[in-house]
Amino acid sequence: MSALWTADAAAAATGGRTTTDWTATGVSIDTRTLEPGDLFVALTDVRDGHDFVADALAKGAAAALVSRIPEGVPPEAPLLVVPDVLEALGALGRAARARTGARVVAITGSAGKTSTKKMLADALAGQGRVHAAEKSYNNHWGVPLTLARMPAGTDFAVIEIGMNAPGEIAPLTRMTRPHAAIVTLVAAAHLEAFGKIEGIAHEKASIFVGLEPDGTAILNGDLPTTPILRDWAARHAGHEVLFGAGAGAEWRLSSAAVDDSGTDVVIDGPAGRLTFRLGTPGQHFAMNAAAVLAAVAAVGADPARAARNLDGWAPPGGRGVSQQIAHPDGGTLTLVDDAFNANPASLSAALAVLAAARPAPGGRRVAVLGDMLELGPDEARLHAEVAGHPALAEIATIHCVGPRMHHLWEALPEAKRGLWAERAEALCPRLAEIARPGDVVLVKGSKGIRVSLIVTAFMDAAARDRGAEKGTD
Repeated sequence: MSALWTADAAAAATGGRTTTDWTATGVSIDTRTLEPGDLFVALTDVRDGHDFVADALAKGAAAALVSRIPEGVPPEAPLLVVPDVLEALGALGRAARARTGARVVAITGSAGKTSTKKMLADALAGQGRVHAAEKSYNNHWGVPLTLARMPAGTDFAVIEIGMNAPGEIAPLTRMTRPHAAIVTLVAAAHLEAFGKIEGIAHEKASIFVGLEPDGTAILNGDLPTTPILRDWAARHAGHEVLFGAGAGAEWRLSSAAVDDSGTDVVIDGPAGRLTFRLGTPGQHFAMNAAAVLAAVAAVGADPARAARNLDGWAPPGGRGVSQQIAHPDGGTLTLVDDAFNANPASLSAALAVLAAARPAPGGRRVAVLGDMLELGPDEARLHAEVAGHPALAEIATIHCVGPRMHHLWEALPEAKRGLWAERAEALCPRLAEIARPGDVVLVKGSKGIRVSLIVTAFMDAAARDRGAEKGTD
């Protein structure tokens, strides 16, 4: 692998002191996933990263970025010593951004950030060297880490930017300096910190303040808060591009035909009519595809080629991936894993997908819904209101997890009311009660409520079933 950081370059970027000469081919913050040759960054979060420096070096780290020489590490070990590790990581990120000629796209939104980031990276494949954030690395350490990992020869970079509180996006977008910035959606999420959805819109729109001169603001034209987004774009962007289903959108989602296995998409834009089939059901994925094609055009790539790349595209795990697995009692079921995040907008989209799904003969549509977190004082009402969602007419049973989802459980008609548990662990042994063979089962909730454990339980049970089959004569 080629060098990503030399000792001299990293010291110049951070103002730090190197103890010896070294060359790093990557950057890591976790010894569990560290690769030989990585620069290990000793961040302090739940644990102090300095406690893991010796382990990182033993696993082949090229060096460690530290604010002190850790106990048990010899002074002659390959280290880059700085006053503050997080600030130094930010300096590495800014230096990496400054040394590349890449065209950069930043993405934010109340829902769809990570899947849109992955979609855009995949759409750009084959049109240049693409660098994108891993997982949901979109916060005060995730953004600089993503930038610090960017090779100098990158052609396109896709950076995800998130927030939990006011004032978090602007510093990260100024660090990123995008040529184009997307706001996928503004919806009720993090209301605990913002109070009103208008506050969320202002924070999301602040992604435009970091745009490069003559940069492009790409925003959803179908939202009640679109005027707020457009006001920020007018002040900070050289160009404004709308996507959406409305007539005023330059990249217009003309059609999204959803079925069990995917979505047939028709998008009309400046490049003409583009048609393709996503390998996942959901109108919200089709809408995000319109934003992606707008971004492809904004950074000078070919939208028609990008649309061909999106044919058959599916999101990463935990974000709506559908798969058929064995049922613990025999037969199969369809499991829709959307257990990474939840707010009223993303839950509404997921329920619509479930309502459109076609179970096997004798099967049902079933939802396992976990708490939506950080919704503030209206959280009880927002959970209970899900009982009135039109998609519920097509859903046979809804199981609920968490104290907030108990409000929905109580509001449900008794005929649709399934199990309720305060913690996801309590439902893991009850898979046969949750779903029958032939069912389509949606599992969705905020990451903190851990309904992903139920997905894992279903997958483990299916794996045991496959193992048992292999063991028979």
